[in-house]
Amino acid sequence: MIEAKGLTKIYGDKTAVDAVSFTVEAGRVTGFLGPNGAGKSTTMRMIMGLDRPTSGSVTVNGVPFAKHVAPLREIGSLLDAKAVHTGRTAYNHLLAMAATHSIPKKRVNEVIEMTGLSEVARKKVKGFSLGMGQRLGIAAALLGDPQTVILDEPVNGLDPEGVVWVRNLAKYLAAEGRTVFLSSHLMSEMAVTADHLIVIGRGRIIADAPIQEIINGKGQSRARVRTDQPEHLMNILAGDGVAIQVQEPELLEVTGLDPRRIARIALENRVMIYELTPLQASLEEAYMELTKDEVEYHSLITAGAPTPVQAGGN
Repeated sequence: MIEAKGLTKIYGDKTAVDAVSFTVEAGRVTGFLGPNGAGKSTTMRMIMGLDRPTSGSVTVNGVPFAKHVAPLREIGSLLDAKAVHTGRTAYNHLLAMAATHSIPKKRVNEVIEMTGLSEVARKKVKGFSLGMGQRLGIAAALLGDPQTVILDEPVNGLDPEGVVWVRNLAKYLAAEGRTVFLSSHLMSEMAVTADHLIVIGRGRIIADAPIQEIINGKGQSRARVRTDQPEHLMNILAGDGVAIQVQEPELLEVTGLDPRRIARIALENRVMIYELTPLQASLEEAYMELTKDEVEYHSLITAGAPTPVQAGGN
């Protein structure tokens, strides 16, 4: 378990993480989301003892990371896949790490096989692709067979097979009762991997709930409506916060109105509808709604290229 209490980090006049408190529980995959500059990396670095909090505290399995006698056996992490001596082979890199914790060579071979590195284990890391570097980073995270695993953008650079592998690995580790904490910019992947989400914006926690609760709570109501009077229905449904798209000559997609409300309006106006299908909001939609006021930069689409516009200080 990871537990943060009032965790704060200030750099000069900038508050990167602002009194955040959360718990990452064992036995489930917890996703960590937030816009660039929101404080995700700083939070993960404080968990791993790489940055010292200005105030507050964070523990892993009940103890601050720095106080673990054998930290690799308690918590494994992938924060920067490039943090490797490029002149070493993958095998020697893992072997050197294992030696610091009296981890047997057998375990080194196990994680190499587990992560698909067998064919390149004796090759120097400097020749690795981005994806192979990610696999090596995950192997290092798993080396001590830790109870807690933190993975920052673990699917970055991986091919589709690798992405599915990481997804299944995260679920497998959680099913074993381990604590799994991961971040990703791929909403579609987070939606099928995470059980719980923590969303951070401008250094503060803005959501901490099961993933389905977040989707249901922030995604706008959407429905597919089929009628032989599409123009009339569009006119009577129109209103503030309502968006209507014509999908086919007699098929509309309505956003911003509950399906029951659509049915009631159609009945009151004697408009026949012969399909009314609620549509599930996506994690991406829910995330964008949650963080719309928390991003540091907004993009405006002009006649030329997109222009970044700063949205307030951080």
